[in-house]
Amino acid sequence: MKKITAFIATPRKRSTYHATRQFLDNLKTHGEVESEIVSLSDYRLGHCGGCKVCFSKGEEFCPQKDDRDVLIEKMISSDGVVFATPNYSFQVSALMKMFLDRLGFVFHRPRFFGKTFTSIVTQGFFGGEKIVKYLDFVASGLGFNTVKGCCLTVLDPMTEKEKQKTEVAIGEHSRRFYERSVKHAFPVPTLLKLWGFRMARTNIEMLLKDSDRDYRYYRDKGWFESDYYYPVHLGVLKKSAGSLFDSIEGTKARKRMR
Repeated sequence: MKKITAFIATPRKRSTYHATRQFLDNLKTHGEVESEIVSLSDYRLGHCGGCKVCFSKGEEFCPQKDDRDVLIEKMISSDGVVFATPNYSFQVSALMKMFLDRLGFVFHRPRFFGKTFTSIVTQGFFGGEKIVKYLDFVASGLGFNTVKGCCLTVLDPMTEKEKQKTEVAIGEHSRRFYERSVKHAFPVPTLLKLWGFRMARTNIEMLLKDSDRDYRYYRDKGWFESDYYYPVHLGVLKKSAGSLFDSIEGTKARKRMR
């Protein structure tokens, strides 16, 4: 049984909600799936003040006391996560952006490894594909296994042809998501992801100290000694590339320390 949680960033139960509901219902035709829709408008989300306390001391010291941790726990307890938003002024909705800003510390200390992610963007005309790319990039930074999201043009009212086209797109999207969700949860990283890990690790180890939360997080996870965020077998090429990345980033860090 896979548990999939969709976070919808609009209070209106219209296009975005209906597309997400259809996506989740389609998933159940592929296998045993338990789903939940979480409307972000039903939760308290404060504005990030940019104090950086979550970076230095830890997220538990954030002065903003809202429902961030409740929402994070929902992601942690899920096998798959969906972020759904309408296209507002060629970007995610303000509600989605507030949510992502409250997750800022997770880019420093990623944790959603082994979980599948995708995005759903609804729009009236155009610009949504860039939002899909943005959300998928964000999810990769949070640690998810990302399945390319879909952008749905949902003019109101929709013609029968447009409805059929949307249903086909959602059906294909749900199939791709389900197939990824049942594959190996901890894949061998790409060279780009391997470089990202080695860059972050080297800078944190060389430029921070034990009093910094990021340093303690990496130390306690054993990431200063590991090949990657999670146990994985790297072939000769990627092991060599990893060592090269360490050397390059180490040289850069030493220059910054002068």
